[in-house]
Amino acid sequence: MTTPSGPGDGRLDPGLSAIMSERRQLINLAYRLLGSLAEAEDVVQETYARWYAMSPQQREGIESPGGWLTTVASRICLDLLGSARARREHYVGEWIPEPLPDGTEWISGRWGGGATVDPADRVTLDESVNMAFLVVLESMTPAERVAFILHDVFRYSFAEVAEIVGRTPAACRQLASSARRRMRASQAPATPAARRADIVRAFRQAWEAKDIDALIGLLAPDATATGDGGGLVPASLHPVEGAEQIARFLAERAEAVPDVTILECTVNGQPGLVAQMGGVPVSVLAFDVADDRITRIWAVLNPDKLRPWTAG
Repeated sequence: MTTPSGPGDGRLDPGLSAIMSERRQLINLAYRLLGSLAEAEDVVQETYARWYAMSPQQREGIESPGGWLTTVASRICLDLLGSARARREHYVGEWIPEPLPDGTEWISGRWGGGATVDPADRVTLDESVNMAFLVVLESMTPAERVAFILHDVFRYSFAEVAEIVGRTPAACRQLASSARRRMRASQAPATPAARRADIVRAFRQAWEAKDIDALIGLLAPDATATGDGGGLVPASLHPVEGAEQIARFLAERAEAVPDVTILECTVNGQPGLVAQMGGVPVSVLAFDVADDRITRIWAVLNPDKLRPWTAG
């Protein structure tokens, strides 16, 4: 038998490809839990470091390496979520989850299936990565968030979730149920993707034209626009509320920065916009739409969160 070895020691590891195949799944899980691709990558790196810190004999004794990796990554995320609240109290302005461009691969469920889950209790793949979904996750307790994502999105049984979060299956069921109620209370009736794209396109055209009346017509009267500059670039420290206020704010910004190019794109699986200066993304906008009106705009300007948009 060939002894498993760590990466870079020159020996063949027959289990390495199987272990590394879990990386994409772990990134997907950690991103949903943390709302940050950078933090998700750090979690996965730490998870693999812990795997290879074990002896070959210890690794061989683990019946399900994928399950072990998921458990460790989830626990690291749970700890990070607890400290994130304190960190965000010192964050400059509003904190918005890191937006992801089109082409990012997402996995729903785990390899090899799992326990049967009532479809009514699960969210669909695209719902679990859109910005509105991630923003609601931010309102949950760390335990609610982990239980909900593991069970409703990644299809782990409550017995398995209980082992990960250190609570009873019944308690985890309650946590997921509470999280599900929050999610359902925040969800508006779904708008077809093609219609969303039409509305976002009309918004882009009105914004480029600095047409305040057209912008107001596309926004719900009680719409909210939130910017995230992280204290690194100028951004409104508080959400802008109301259709007219948002329209005037956007028109003023367009007037102040006339050399910006606005392109249509996919943001977390939904129609969105990216603003570029000199071909470099400087802002990514995600939208929530209900009854053919834009109800929420999330504009991420923090350059640290735009790394996936500038890579390559």
